[in-house]
Amino acid sequence: MTAIPSISIMDLKAKYDAKESFVLVDVREPSEYARCRLPGSKLIPLGELPARIGELDASAQTIVHCRSGGRSAKAVRLLMEKGFSRVFNLSGGILAWAEQADPSMEVD
Repeated sequence: MTAIPSISIMDLKAKYDAKESFVLVDVREPSEYARCRLPGSKLIPLGELPARIGELDASAQTIVHCRSGGRSAKAVRLLMEKGFSRVFNLSGGILAWAEQADPSMEVD
């Protein structure tokens, strides 16, 4: 099984700070997204990803996240199987983001 490429919270924060171009995909459910989200993220729940993959650009740098990293790892694997070569799983998900990068973010 191929390793899942990942990106750390602080590396993602550096990309935000540098205003780098990337696509951020949130694979959580709409109710989770409504409670808290990362700036600029696009909601595509994991269960909808196979049908909505055409909404994403396979050549763009794509970072996928969920609550803690499990669902997004599955999404990254799926995207890699579909030809995405610049796709990364956000290590620790939004829980780690709230802990390490934005302590003011309320997550449950």
